[in-house]
Amino acid sequence: MKTVTYSQHAVDQMKERMLRKSWVERAIGKPEWIEADPNDPTLGWRLAAVPEFGGRYLRVVVRETEDHFHVITVCLDRRAAKRHARQHVRS
Repeated sequence: MKTVTYSQHAVDQMKERMLRKSWVERAIGKPEWIEADPNDPTLGWRLAAVPEFGGRYLRVVVRETEDHFHVITVCLDRRAAKRHARQHVRS
């Protein structure tokens, strides 16, 4: 996997929300799905369920380059499963 770097904001959010680095890196390396950021075309969302956190979905917002991922922010996405289900129904 590419190198992963973190913004200070992402580090602060991970600490505040008790999100483990291993969960973030798992979501980056093996996302269940990827979405484009609706406001910034240079960013992507990596989404994955975190079994250790009750199966809640983790959204990792990253800027990807040829050699690394830079994590901008991290959060639990309450609407991820519904949004993902709607997208698959339309497909």
